[in-house]
Amino acid sequence: MEKVKEEFNFDLLILGGGPAGLSAGIYGARGELSTAIVDISMLGGQPTNYLEIENYPSYAMSGGYELMEKFEEHADKFNVKKFPMEEVLSVKLKGDDKIIETESKIFKSKAIILCTGAKARKLGIPGEKEFAGRGVSYCAVCDGAFFKNKVICVVGGGNSAIEEALYLTKFASKVYIIHRRDELRADKIIQQRAFKNPQIEFVYNSVPLEIVGDNMVTSIIIKDVKTDKVSEIKTNGVFPYIGFAANAELYTDEIEKDKNGFIITNEKMETSIKGVYAAGDLRNTPLRQVITAASDGAIAATYAIKYIEEIK
Repeated sequence: MEKVKEEFNFDLLILGGGPAGLSAGIYGARGELSTAIVDISMLGGQPTNYLEIENYPSYAMSGGYELMEKFEEHADKFNVKKFPMEEVLSVKLKGDDKIIETESKIFKSKAIILCTGAKARKLGIPGEKEFAGRGVSYCAVCDGAFFKNKVICVVGGGNSAIEEALYLTKFASKVYIIHRRDELRADKIIQQRAFKNPQIEFVYNSVPLEIVGDNMVTSIIIKDVKTDKVSEIKTNGVFPYIGFAANAELYTDEIEKDKNGFIITNEKMETSIKGVYAAGDLRNTPLRQVITAASDGAIAATYAIKYIEEIK
């Protein structure tokens, strides 16, 4: 006999509990909406994996996990209902009732804010999938300690790549940064730190072709994009940081996305579906930071409040 799922009704549902989702929860609850956050993992999102955050106003330096704890405590103050560790099976966005179905629960609301963020983009080369967890990692904070006195390659040239490379020098004897262009995209202050670090070596104008190993990673094959020369770097680990892809696979309704799969919104965080909003890294935003995600969440919840007041 099929188990009957428990049903919950809220004014506002928020899918995803990172900085955008928690901020939206605070604003929604302060607007006197019954508000709930549903997440497939624990709340906090990607920043919980960041060792240090130094560009969030009022915190000159904070651990990512500690900062998100403050967000969650703030949401608790306004009695935002939290449903972590819920495996989401389906999301219905169209119609008057928005519905999220998990393995054990059904959630319904009049408005929904999508805050499911983005995931690390894969290199898409031979060896990447095969050596995941055996030398290929997407989280320096999680796995850096496993590479003590070893050689590591970081792929990418943005803030995440350079910051993670700097962090990895705490453990590795040497860190190569492989970048497809002849200059980095990271903020100048972060670049300068990397340039001054004797453990870091830059490999410009190069793209990875294959990750090689036996039981563990032993090397990476790269190609110079200017000369087409192929070469090999001996390494024990590969950390790709080449951007993010939207966590939008669940949204099969006719919600408008850009060519990269990120959800398109207007300045009110409204999507192409009435009563549906998107905030944070999931949407087509020019900057993906904790502060902009929190701002998105606040805006989305503010206009969700207005929407619910109108339909009532």
